[in-house]
Amino acid sequence: MRILFFCSACEDIAPEYKEAARRLVRAAASRGYEIVSGGVAKGTMNVVCNEAAACGAAVRGVLPRFMEQIAHPLLTDKVITETMSERKEAMREGVDVVVALPGGIGTMDELFETLVLLKLGRYKAKIAALNIGGFYDPLSELLGHFVKAGMLERSDADRLLMPKTVEELEALL
Repeated sequence: MRILFFCSACEDIAPEYKEAARRLVRAAASRGYEIVSGGVAKGTMNVVCNEAAACGAAVRGVLPRFMEQIAHPLLTDKVITETMSERKEAMREGVDVVVALPGGIGTMDELFETLVLLKLGRYKAKIAALNIGGFYDPLSELLGHFVKAGMLERSDADRLLMPKTVEELEALL
């Protein structure tokens, strides 16, 4: 079983987001999941890799070649791709659960592409955005706007689960 974390490489992240990442990784590792992420030694990705290694979980990092120099040193499996698009595809490979932790435009890119693939029937996994502290409330509102405008079916918007707590997300594992 594999769980993929989309998360930030930014260093200046609120402590509650880092703690949520640690707790989720511990929960996933205790259930036997292999941890998959972007694999860099920065930001929340660093937190995810460190915690997974501390738990003894397999840690798969997927990086484009131009980022290889910032690969996390504790990866048990390092996958190098040529492009960011190939990276996203390789990250999703064989994954059972996708979790978007609070993040920026890279996280949004990964999340939206995955949602599109799910909508089109080209991908199958549970997908959740951890809405801790209301971080993803604006995204929820945007998806609601798309539905009201007729640009998105409610059933497709509802594919993105938005648990508000780590405990709610743990229940999805």
